[in-house]
Amino acid sequence: MTPLEMENVLNMPRKEKLQMMEMLWEDLSRKAAEQETPDWHRQALRETEKGVLSGREKVMDWTDAKPHLRARGE
Repeated sequence: MTPLEMENVLNMPRKEKLQMMEMLWEDLSRKAAEQETPDWHRQALRETEKGVLSGREKVMDWTDAKPHLRARGE
């Protein structure tokens, strides 16, 4: 992407940016099966699973997690 194209994207209204993100996510999701999961991500998922199974970590619904993360500034 050229600097001019990037500037155009950054100056788009929020609604258009969200639509673009949705289109990109759909495209990436369709092609996800073609991508190999990196070792670091596989390990992070294993650690999270261990935490959940041991009770150290809780599973939280996304609708509950989103405001919780925003309050923490993440």
